[in-house]
Amino acid sequence: MLFAALGDDTRLMLLTRLSQDGPASITVLADRFRLTRQGVTKHLQVLEAAGVIAGERVGREHIWSLNPGRLALARQHLETITRGWDGALARLQAFCEEEG
Repeated sequence: MLFAALGDDTRLMLLTRLSQDGPASITVLADRFRLTRQGVTKHLQVLEAAGVIAGERVGREHIWSLNPGRLALARQHLETITRGWDGALARLQAFCEEEG
């Protein structure tokens, strides 16, 4: 679910916005991205379900903020995958050089 949530350009832009400018309401995010409030809400719900953001009611507004710990976990997974691919490519290169 984490990588599916991160696989959408709009959600990545929302995460970038929250990481650069800090917590924001749906109203602020919708104005910034020229999306409807409903559209922003749907994307934020996907990100919340994946654990990369958290929402909190403050008065009449819902304020969304980044969960950097969950993003750090995603980064660790990607680094593990990268190391695996680097190893596989090194073995393939060695094999090709032996055969060539």
